[in-house]
Amino acid sequence: MIGRAFTLPSMSEQHLLPIYDRYPLEVECGRGCNLFDTAGRRYLDMASGIGVNAFGYAHPRITAALREQAGLCVHTSNLVGHRYQGELAEKLCRISGLDRAFFSNSGTEAMEAALKAARARGLALEPQKTRLVALRGSFHGRTHGSLAVTGQPELRRLFEPLGAAVTFIDPNDGEGLAAAVSAETAAVVVEPVLGEGGIYPLAEGFLRQAREVTGRCGALLVADETQCGLGRTGRYFAYQWAGIQPDIAVTAKPLAAGLPLGATLFTEEASRHLPAHSHGTTFGGGPLACRVALEFLSLLEEVLPRIEETGARFRACLEQLRHHPAVGEIRSKGLMFGIQLARPGLPVVLAAMERGLVVNCTQGNVIRLLPPYIVTEEEIEEAVGILDEALSAALSDRPLPCPVLRSPL
Repeated sequence: MIGRAFTLPSMSEQHLLPIYDRYPLEVECGRGCNLFDTAGRRYLDMASGIGVNAFGYAHPRITAALREQAGLCVHTSNLVGHRYQGELAEKLCRISGLDRAFFSNSGTEAMEAALKAARARGLALEPQKTRLVALRGSFHGRTHGSLAVTGQPELRRLFEPLGAAVTFIDPNDGEGLAAAVSAETAAVVVEPVLGEGGIYPLAEGFLRQAREVTGRCGALLVADETQCGLGRTGRYFAYQWAGIQPDIAVTAKPLAAGLPLGATLFTEEASRHLPAHSHGTTFGGGPLACRVALEFLSLLEEVLPRIEETGARFRACLEQLRHHPAVGEIRSKGLMFGIQLARPGLPVVLAAMERGLVVNCTQGNVIRLLPPYIVTEEEIEEAVGILDEALSAALSDRPLPCPVLRSPL
């Protein structure tokens, strides 16, 4: 590496399962859109903890809610109730147009609840109604069920067979969709914007077709909004751009502003197929996570009208990167951005980090940006400027000078 002296992971890493290819950065704290390493160096974070930290780090209202609730009650189990779970369910149902909510800890758990409901409903209607339709390139999680509908064979290969009959079709392939859905289809599962798959927005016409064919065949439409939901695209949920209503929606990532919390939202009819004692969780929907999630939704209501405009400004700045020969298509929806490269993306990610910018790479050659909703115009310009330098440094034989950025806490 050149220019920036990275903080290497601590020795405690030797006892962790070596699952992750960690970047050479050990974080000490964060403030706003910025991370700080253990040496006090500043990094502008345009990955948001992979879309989780939608209001950045140490937001005063989120912090206040955390402190207040942590001093009252952190966990109860679901054998008893607390006020915040019902309030959060009501808000999520109101903004989604759905009727019932089940709380879990993550997007993959939320997807498991959706798949169990789809299977139970299908079996109740017809013993053969168990097939699923999903999209190539999609990502729905790493548990057994959610992995079965993830359209990335390299992620499934070690664990197959996964126990679900799934037909995969290409995103936005209307003919493929029509051919795949039949009387044996229990559900069609879509990401309205494929996130891990490289930031591919589904066409509104394709989403409307998915709603029409599932309704005609008596199948459920499941919208996985784990990454693209809760304001990321400029609407509460990305399916709302197509003017449709799914039977089940899955959401997680930013919901509790960094605390683990997922939600599966159902129509009344779909929810009836998860009756009492058919599903559950120990930690999902606890008072701390739900209290913070209510504050997150309050903040989201205030900033949501500006997200589309902020996304358009960010996209206009990213267009300046097209002078790099390796930069191909730039895809976006709201504050989701994917920069397609003709070369591997990891060197660009590391060159950006050397210069004080955190982004990540997906699909091997797509630079993904999921900036916080509070990103300013100055931070957008700074991020794109650093990315411009990183592209030049990583994709040429003559690296540019690398300044070390610092900022006081």
